[in-house]
Amino acid sequence: MTLAAPHVGPSQELTDAEFPFTAGDFHKLAEILHAETGIALGEGKMQLVYSRLVKRLRGLGLASFDAYYDHISTRRGAAERRLMIEALTTNVTRFFREGHHFEHLAVEVLPGLINEARRGGRVRLWSAGCSSGEEPYSIALTLLALLPDAARYDIKILATDIDTQVLGEGQAGRYSAAAVARIDPALRERWMVREPGPQGAHFWRAGEEMRALVGFRVVNLLGDWPMKGPFQVIFCRNVVIYFDEAMRDDVLTRMGALLAPGGHLYVGHSERLKPDDGADLRLVGLST
Repeated sequence: MTLAAPHVGPSQELTDAEFPFTAGDFHKLAEILHAETGIALGEGKMQLVYSRLVKRLRGLGLASFDAYYDHISTRRGAAERRLMIEALTTNVTRFFREGHHFEHLAVEVLPGLINEARRGGRVRLWSAGCSSGEEPYSIALTLLALLPDAARYDIKILATDIDTQVLGEGQAGRYSAAAVARIDPALRERWMVREPGPQGAHFWRAGEEMRALVGFRVVNLLGDWPMKGPFQVIFCRNVVIYFDEAMRDDVLTRMGALLAPGGHLYVGHSERLKPDDGADLRLVGLST
């Protein structure tokens, strides 16, 4: 049976839907998401929220979004509250996304950090909002292309996200052939392992050298951060764009405090910093 997709009517309610979903339902759930993650959703996202959560209602045997809200508002519903946040968190990523950042990293930043590591120095890089691992592994591949024995030195890439499901995918480090198509074939062949998949397909797994450089950890950017830094490089791309202005400024200011002198903060192409977001931040990758 094919069900027609519900649509938003004049009363801001999804009509023709399996479960009633009003603007009031939407705002209550959006407030939880905002409080937990800083992500601000406008009413234009009602359809997205409905489509991502309707399966949760079915699985729990609940009859309405009002009942779902009541459930996740209790201590007993804490686990489901986490699943709701993970369902609503956007995890768009790919290897070497915004490639000019990795070119800059390879040419302008890593040579100096490699020299520091060879002298016995500590080098730390952070991928904030790492999703399923493509970004930190892209950083690792960029590093390995310049320093094949990087694992011998005190160099680590911290990869953090609020979503435990995508972090698990990153820790597994297993990707489809389509997902790794943007990786230079020479790098892919040297640092990744090809594995057979179902029906003649195949996958690529991050090799031991890549995995040795990257450590995954659950971190909510709005909560307490267990890491103390300093970091010479922070990637926080297409993450704070979903925050309101006050939360965005707070997160970026805190990141600035964790940067080593002369460190680099990479942000997404559509993100901007205000002049007072941290005068000592070196901003890289603004489109012109």
